[in-house]
Amino acid sequence: MTRIRDLFPSSTGKKSEQSQPAVEVRSQEPGLRAEALQTQGQEQGQTQGSSCPLRHLAIIMDGNGRWAAQRHLPRLAGHKAGVAALRRVVEAAVDEHIEYLSVYAFSTENWGRPREEVEGLMRLFWETIRSDLEKLHRDGVRLRHLGRLQDLPPAIQRAVQESVELTRHNSRIHLSVCFNYGGRAELVDAVRRIIADGLPPEAITEEVISSYLYTHDLPDPDLVVRTAGEMRVSNFLIWQSAYSEYYSTPTLWPDFGREDLRAALESYRQRQRRFGRLVASPSGR
Repeated sequence: MTRIRDLFPSSTGKKSEQSQPAVEVRSQEPGLRAEALQTQGQEQGQTQGSSCPLRHLAIIMDGNGRWAAQRHLPRLAGHKAGVAALRRVVEAAVDEHIEYLSVYAFSTENWGRPREEVEGLMRLFWETIRSDLEKLHRDGVRLRHLGRLQDLPPAIQRAVQESVELTRHNSRIHLSVCFNYGGRAELVDAVRRIIADGLPPEAITEEVISSYLYTHDLPDPDLVVRTAGEMRVSNFLIWQSAYSEYYSTPTLWPDFGREDLRAALESYRQRQRRFGRLVASPSGR
């Protein structure tokens, strides 16, 4: 059987115990951290008005395997169909004026899947970057990677770094691909970096922790969508989604399209976000 290390030289294909930042998470001077925090706070404040505009949409893309099984196809065929769905959704998100889109593609726990599937996912991720990068760049998409990049095959690391660098000045939509990502792993990495920077306990606040996360310069997600009818958060943006709205649809991810996205957005628009506070009723009571 072909192994990941054979497909991508020097890769171990295993999770590392070392704490390393994601591509977009670089060591910053305290002043730059403070500036990032201020910007994030301003962005988050804009979501708390009466209209609650949706700026950041996060999606747990689920159901590729079931989609393939229903058609008597191998699981990898479902993952390939899932890539096609992601292309549709990125275009639809741009049309809906969504500024930030984060998608859950491969978790830190997914290494436990069968080796053949993991190898297929690695190759599919690499091939998708190679085939889609130029078009995404032309369309003004800024690509980001969230997760433990250093644990991925070297060829993928290089492809991700090149895509991030090429698109870093784009601003039509910020597409964050969470690949080898886990919410708990993100918090572990943040704590390790805080300790490495020598911060005293009394200096640790929610804002400080947020500034050490992979998403330090992104607003928290306003809406988290999960496909395939599942009702779990699955270790996805667990810190950032503390007050996010959730939407679950029975649609399998490969079938998810523009109308499904519109249904999710319409559901969001009907909600009244409270952020832990009481909201006055129309009668003023």
